[in-house]
Amino acid sequence: MSAKLFGTDGVRGVPGREPLTPRTVTAIAYHAALALAPRGGANGAAVALGRDTRASGPELARALARGFAAAGAQTLDLGVIPTPGVSYLTPRLGAFAGVVVSASHNPAGDNGVKFFDARGFKMPPELEARVEAGVASGVAVPAASPRERDASAHAAVYADFLRSTFPATRDLDGARLVVDCANGAAAAFAPALFRALGAEVFAIGVSPDGRNINAGCGALAVDAMRREVRRRRAHAGVAFDGDADRALFCDEAGEILDGDAVIGAAAVRLLARGALKGGKVALTVMSNYGLIRFLAERGVSVVTVPVGDRHVTEAIEREGLSLGGENSGHVVFRDFAPTGDGMLTALQTLAAWRESGRPMSALRRLYAPTPQTLRALRVTAKPPLEALGRTRREIERAEGELSGRGRVLVRYSGTEPVLRVLVEGPDRAENARLAELVAKTYFAETGQNGEAHP
Repeated sequence: MSAKLFGTDGVRGVPGREPLTPRTVTAIAYHAALALAPRGGANGAAVALGRDTRASGPELARALARGFAAAGAQTLDLGVIPTPGVSYLTPRLGAFAGVVVSASHNPAGDNGVKFFDARGFKMPPELEARVEAGVASGVAVPAASPRERDASAHAAVYADFLRSTFPATRDLDGARLVVDCANGAAAAFAPALFRALGAEVFAIGVSPDGRNINAGCGALAVDAMRREVRRRRAHAGVAFDGDADRALFCDEAGEILDGDAVIGAAAVRLLARGALKGGKVALTVMSNYGLIRFLAERGVSVVTVPVGDRHVTEAIEREGLSLGGENSGHVVFRDFAPTGDGMLTALQTLAAWRESGRPMSALRRLYAPTPQTLRALRVTAKPPLEALGRTRREIERAEGELSGRGRVLVRYSGTEPVLRVLVEGPDRAENARLAELVAKTYFAETGQNGEAHP
């Protein structure tokens, strides 16, 4: 087994195969407890544990509980609950760590484990490295029976918190909403939440059976939501992923509002209230140039970070900001929570919509997205881009052509043998031409035979 266990968002894989075998998961839990425990160890302390609706979740949760018990900790079992619910409840339950069994937007056959510290923030990379070193050392984990306590009743505390974030002077009376819960963790929460605020809710993706999470529904399969919005003549739709830490929306015509549109609407709302801390927003390199220009026209600066919600959170904390996110739908409203929360994002977006007095499509049209050309090219090797002089010069030449009008982003995928070439600019033909030139130069310089990656 590789010593590298943690990816961009915890440990993921196929249950029953490394690293998601019972023995390795127990070892991960044991070493994570030792890494995250306060001084003096984990004896008598607690870990808050939640999971999504995958059939493999309960067995992985038991393996984790054995590891925590071996380190002297008890497990507070929150049951099926969105990932951000565990983040929220961990400090409020006095737990020294939180853990979620989920593979987020991945298919039902996958699963994963991700950790939070005592404040509800994701485990930092340096502690992940300690856990990996501990597991790789082969140190025997003491045998221990799980010490579990049913804490599922605390899910109501999380639900109450979510409702409290909606403006007290507003409601959703008369709103017709389609809510797609991806047959995941949001199914037991989101429809009831929006109904309690007065909305008429048409819920889909709310019949989890352990095998259908994210299957043709949810934030990565938004066509189901769009069709239902049109069929029901709803005012808006919202779709969550399997663990409900992200949300995408559609307007009354079924047109999509991605994370960039949501961030734009949120920034305008916070700016009008004098609540946009630092006058900045944290965005990833994949956010649309049109959003960046829209914010700049309103005096809002952008802190740009690599892809990954952890990088967004780090920038928000470092800069003292109140807002950041990804175009994938992970949005952090830091005044309420330390991590992305799909239901919280939905509430803040619906509040902005209600306050505007206009259709949801008006939020989608706040700014004009800059046209993009994205080439995903299969590679056989990943030589450092900074070492490729000809390629760097071609990228710089393309950037010069687009100066003040767009941008060029070239990066390797972190999970696939793929080079991504993104060109944004006002003219689609120009974008395509520049992307092709960068790709051809790269392959000529590296001697690889490139091909488009679906």
